[in-house]
Amino acid sequence: MTSTVCWTAMMGLLVGLSSVMGPLQLLKLYGIPYWNFVMWLDFVTYLHHHGHEDKLRRYRGKERSYLRGGLTMLDRDYGWINNIYHNIRTHVMHHLFPQIPHYHLIEAEPKKSGQLPFHLIGMLIQSLKRDHYVSDTGDVVYYQTDPKLGGGGSSSSDA
Repeated sequence: MTSTVCWTAMMGLLVGLSSVMGPLQLLKLYGIPYWNFVMWLDFVTYLHHHGHEDKLRRYRGKERSYLRGGLTMLDRDYGWINNIYHNIRTHVMHHLFPQIPHYHLIEAEPKKSGQLPFHLIGMLIQSLKRDHYVSDTGDVVYYQTDPKLGGGGSSSSDA
């Protein structure tokens, strides 16, 4: 109920601001920055769960546990951006020890930070090319490559 009320209030505020300042100005001041933030968050979340040289396991059913879920993630170094997003490079530590506040995670897992995380773009592209789906069967599964999407050598067609 609270979520619905807050969502409705935000939509009302945005409609009101749009009528006062115009929809184009609202798009520039709110829409585009919001879109950029969501895209960045998707990028970071995706890279925490994909794009490693070794395939990361996915657990389902009786094989799934909180610990196993926490260990099927990767920490990435986002350079100076780590500090902006609450030390985002400590993602695994956050899931293994959720009682530690984000501002103390860096003390629990000290690492060096680089300049700009441009190296992650290559990892993202590589992962998007090969991690297409997870099998519908099994309790311990891995992302697989669909040859129809350009990730494999087979070019069989469905009849």
